[in-house]
Amino acid sequence: MLEEIVVTNLGLIPNASITPAEGLTVITGETGAGKTVMLGALRLLIGESASRGLIGPHGDEAEVSARFVGETEIVVRRVVTSTRSKAYLSGAISTAAALRQEIGPRVSIVGQNDQHMITSSRGVRRLVDQLLTEGERPRVAEYESAWSALETVQREADLLGSDHRALARELETVRFQMEEIDAAGFAPGDDEELRGRVVRLRNAESLAAAIHTALHELTDDGAGGHIATALRALEDAMSIDPSLSDITRQVTESSTALSALAGEIARYASDLEMDPGRLDETEQRIALLGSLKRKYGDSLEDIETFRENAGVREQEISTLLTSAGAIAGRLEEATSDLNQRGDALREARINAANRLADAAHSHLTELGFATPVVAISVTRVRAGPKGADSATVLFASDESLQPAPVAAIASGGELSRLVLALTLASGSADVDLVAFDEIDSGIGGATALAMGKKLASLSNDRQVIGVTHLPQVAAFADRHFVVRRSGATTTIVEVRDGQRIEELARMLAGLSASEKGREHATELLAIAAAQRAP
Repeated sequence: MLEEIVVTNLGLIPNASITPAEGLTVITGETGAGKTVMLGALRLLIGESASRGLIGPHGDEAEVSARFVGETEIVVRRVVTSTRSKAYLSGAISTAAALRQEIGPRVSIVGQNDQHMITSSRGVRRLVDQLLTEGERPRVAEYESAWSALETVQREADLLGSDHRALARELETVRFQMEEIDAAGFAPGDDEELRGRVVRLRNAESLAAAIHTALHELTDDGAGGHIATALRALEDAMSIDPSLSDITRQVTESSTALSALAGEIARYASDLEMDPGRLDETEQRIALLGSLKRKYGDSLEDIETFRENAGVREQEISTLLTSAGAIAGRLEEATSDLNQRGDALREARINAANRLADAAHSHLTELGFATPVVAISVTRVRAGPKGADSATVLFASDESLQPAPVAAIASGGELSRLVLALTLASGSADVDLVAFDEIDSGIGGATALAMGKKLASLSNDRQVIGVTHLPQVAAFADRHFVVRRSGATTTIVEVRDGQRIEELARMLAGLSASEKGREHATELLAIAAAQRAP
């Protein structure tokens, strides 16, 4: 049980401490005083997210701590600053997740805004699942496992693509591109070689004329003959004057070099192509290269890169198409398995929903409804991560009325009682401590007395804390705390005896000093005590 909870600078509370009763504890106070702050503290202790808005004006941080006593004693603490939240468990540094795991299962908080719990399919389904039997519970995990398996196969199918024919067409295109590049047979440097060759072929006649002239001028008819004549003259002169030997040697070397040059030019002339067919062939090769560049890249290197990438893609598509049949079979099998698991889970949920409705009906009659009608419809819908069904609470306040979805017809007071009834019926209140945050809105009179009696009954074997604005509910409390605000400061004090009567009188008539109000408050306490008696 929760033995004590202490807060510092939480909201407008500078410091406060409450020690809940073993049974029913209520917190009351005027509107705007901050009655729900202590339940906000409790939410922090069970690991819920911390907001900077919780930090009050009395310091730079808010702190909440509590002591839970049972088989072992657990001390839990939470500190919230403007930049971070820190958690402590029995004196050791901890995490919010650890608090959720350790303290969360001990505490259940039902808030005024939890009406969505019975107006949304997700919330109703969560209540239904709490009433699944031990034999039915594995169906939830089996369905979730089947859903995960289907998602895995679906991801593989998505990679394959929804249109196999489109992939086959892409494979055809990729293979054509590879074959076109391969068939062209270009190698690095071919583009430069082709450009030079086509220039030579286009200007073959001019080149031939120039080469003929060059050969004529370098051979015996030209410079070659003149150098030969000069060499013979020098050789004759060297026989007279040996000092001319060096000059004669140089002229000999020049004659040899000139002959070599003439040989190179002659070989060029013999290789010079004058064939128009060869020119057409070269120009076609250049045109083919230009076509490849327009399709696949600006250079031969780009074209080669494209070819390599195409090869990789061709392998990917081939692998995907090869496995397409297997994936299709696995997808069909996974879908069939999910449908079977969904049907089995829906059947279990229908049974649990009937049990939940029956139990809730019993609670509703104790909460002031004479002949209520409550049913939970579980219908098949498109499969999702949590099931292939939708759950809806159908309600009528009297058996003479046609039940309809609760979100469409229930009043605020009816919703409050339905939340309580379904919470109790689902077993959500089967924890050490249940806290109700103004779920009694929209009710009054005898119905409010029934609500108080129900909460008191619930507190027979667990702690119950209720934030309420109804004196009829507060009258059933074993311990009563009042929240009072003065400017920017809020205090929480326990009221007993006369002080409690004054608070109930204020809640009844707004005037705690009224004698008539105190009489009514005393009478209300007596009624509550009588109704609580065995």
